[in-house]
Amino acid sequence: MNTTLVIMAAGIGSRFGTGIKQLAKMNANGEIIMDYSIYDAKAAGFNKVVFVIRRDIEKEFKEVIGDRISRFIDVAYVYQELTNLPEGFTVPEGRTKPWGTGQAVLACKDVVKEPFVIINADDYYGKEAFVKLRDFLISHQPDEKKHTMALAGFVLEHTLSENGTVTRGICEVDGDGFLTRIVETSGIQVVDGVLTCANDKMQQTLSMRANVSMNMWAAYPDFLEYLDNGFSDFLQGISDNPLKKEYLIPTIVGDMLTKDEVSVQVLETSDHWIGITYREDIAKAQEGFARMTENGTYPQKLWG
Repeated sequence: MNTTLVIMAAGIGSRFGTGIKQLAKMNANGEIIMDYSIYDAKAAGFNKVVFVIRRDIEKEFKEVIGDRISRFIDVAYVYQELTNLPEGFTVPEGRTKPWGTGQAVLACKDVVKEPFVIINADDYYGKEAFVKLRDFLISHQPDEKKHTMALAGFVLEHTLSENGTVTRGICEVDGDGFLTRIVETSGIQVVDGVLTCANDKMQQTLSMRANVSMNMWAAYPDFLEYLDNGFSDFLQGISDNPLKKEYLIPTIVGDMLTKDEVSVQVLETSDHWIGITYREDIAKAQEGFARMTENGTYPQKLWG
């Protein structure tokens, strides 16, 4: 069965400073975090990559990774644009950023016709999650009554940054391993040995061993249809903060759970996240990949 990896790489990266954080080099070969994700996905059996990018980074993006990767796996590009809206809608005056991860994945609707996995461009997920999610996609049939999805569940303490706060989708999972609730929680960090966050209610139960989403979802093409239908409703319902409000996958899936429109299996992974939220994260990420090269997890050069 053909399976596709969708990489959301259109983020502006305002906390990163100048430059495009998704393209920061992780080793002497010039390979970046996406190289490792694509390498792991290909090893797990994925046979196509769809990059969701902005047109203003297209030239550099292709030079740094796209043209190089296309020699080893099928590659396609789609574009997340602020102005790509359903008929009858216009961009609110003053808005400068696109509409979030839901719109990013929706941009794939004309090129993704097979089961797929969604990831962030600037997050390293590890090998285990790619294998588990692809196995899920090829062993399940979409439910005729509700959407069928899976989520890679990471341990919170494996996904923290030493250089500031992070935002994570805190997952509540039932006894059978299915997602019952997901709460997007910002401001997560450890201060003087104490785990804190910006949500007072979540603070009361937050644990270092909490199951969290890193935006690594497995889905079937019918989810793209759901995103398409729901985008107009989202735009229609914006009444507050029209300059920043976003159409976000965790929120969308959370609403679907409330309406009993989706079944989401949480596939737990013990792998440690590596990511670049802040410029200071680059050196630690490079050290992490160097260790995995030394211990044989990855070859000195991923491609060729």
